[in-house]
Amino acid sequence: MGKISVETCGIEGLKVITPAVFGDERGYFYESYHYEAYKEAGIPEIFVQDNQSSGRRGVLRGLHFQKQFPQDKLVRAIRGEVFDVAVDLREGSPTFGQWYGVVLSEENRKQFFIPKNFAHGYLVLSEYAEFCYKCTDFYHPGDEGGIAYDDPAIGIEWPVPEDMKLIMIERDQNWGGLDSYKR
Repeated sequence: MGKISVETCGIEGLKVITPAVFGDERGYFYESYHYEAYKEAGIPEIFVQDNQSSGRRGVLRGLHFQKQFPQDKLVRAIRGEVFDVAVDLREGSPTFGQWYGVVLSEENRKQFFIPKNFAHGYLVLSEYAEFCYKCTDFYHPGDEGGIAYDDPAIGIEWPVPEDMKLIMIERDQNWGGLDSYKR
């Protein structure tokens, strides 16, 4: 079983995971997920659905959350590079409305564990990226909510270079701010 290192992020529950990677002249090998290793590292959740998406440079997805069927997520970039963000939406949390961001890439192989009741989004930094995530509940159409990616009350510092044009669907451009958040 490969070892993983787990970094806490200043917001309770969020974790950045770096797997042990074994490489030689043939390439590399690592366990991208091993239930027992993650359980030992404090992530005992059972994942029931895997999702994959792709996008080109400038694609911003989010900030999304599930209202009645919240999901824990374990996310990673398998190709390219993304800036991944989680925003604490847990009622009564001392860090409610705070965010944490991490660069996930095929090179660093880092993963980001995001507990239930966080909004989630990411920005594609490379020319192209493929993004995978495991979820602890199934997708329920119509259960998704969202918060504006640029809400000043949250203040996410998206790493958008001057020459990058954001690419977003209309729905993600029209979410309300944190002050309009409802589960």
